[in-house]
Amino acid sequence: MVVAEVPKLASAAEYFFKMGVEGKRFRPTVLLLMATALNVRVPEPLHDGVEDALATELRTRQQCIAEITEMIHVASLLHDDVLDDADTRRGIGSLNFVMGNKVLAVLAGDFLLSRACVALASLKNTEVVTLLATVVEHLVTGETMQMTTSSDQRCSMDYYMQKTYYKTASLISNSCKAIALLAGQTAEVAILAFDYGKNLGLAYQLIDDVLDFTGTSASLGKGSLSDIRHGIITAPILFAMEEFPQLRTVVEQGFEDSSNVDIALEYLGKSRGIQKTRELAVKHANLAAAAIDSLPENNDEDVTKSRRALLDLTHRVITRNK
Repeated sequence: MVVAEVPKLASAAEYFFKMGVEGKRFRPTVLLLMATALNVRVPEPLHDGVEDALATELRTRQQCIAEITEMIHVASLLHDDVLDDADTRRGIGSLNFVMGNKVLAVLAGDFLLSRACVALASLKNTEVVTLLATVVEHLVTGETMQMTTSSDQRCSMDYYMQKTYYKTASLISNSCKAIALLAGQTAEVAILAFDYGKNLGLAYQLIDDVLDFTGTSASLGKGSLSDIRHGIITAPILFAMEEFPQLRTVVEQGFEDSSNVDIALEYLGKSRGIQKTRELAVKHANLAAAAIDSLPENNDEDVTKSRRALLDLTHRVITRNK
């Protein structure tokens, strides 16, 4: 799907799909598990071959959603790296760094988005097209919210959670809903799929925010500190600010001066910021698990296994250290 006529564009578009740098493929994994978790046996007595053909066609369409989602995700990474001036991604040079050309990295992201649109249109389902088109709008909105904040917005937990939904959780929640719609599920089941994706995505990002400060250990300052160095205020600092309002003055001064980073870390260490962020992540992980537990009963072995795996992911998301 990412093959392009122009060699330079082709190698740029394929960059993060090559073996070794394909990442965790977390989103496609969730979506394919969700597809099986929502499987419904065709009730009418159909010839086995017909039933198999229908199941295979549905699976192919749902897999297409997983492919589209991964392309949108990678496109957003390429654009993010240009905006952040990042040199590395997934342990190797970022595309803009390797190509020495930010414009090409932006165009490669645009190309992936356009390919995702073509694949999306081929599904011929307007509701699904609307869902995933909204995701792209949310990614742009979230990034813009991050870049253009007022002082009050930077210090607002509500603003931060809304931005996090747009930047991280919208993609997985709307894609999970698309999987349910393609399966012909009820509106209630589609909402449960959406809720699972939304809460899993929020929990995932909250743990990312913790790891930015702690890295693989539990001690502060062992992470990359990339958010705070870029002046991005995340949940741990927001919670610390609730306990120590004087931290707000430091935040408002900005973090170009590295001594302000040290002061913020000192306040964070004295506060329950990390702990409260973890607790909020656990709350969202539990909400995601509750959505799976609320799905209509189904005794099919594959369905049960997939639902168990989706529940397992809610636990893995909050216990991971990378």
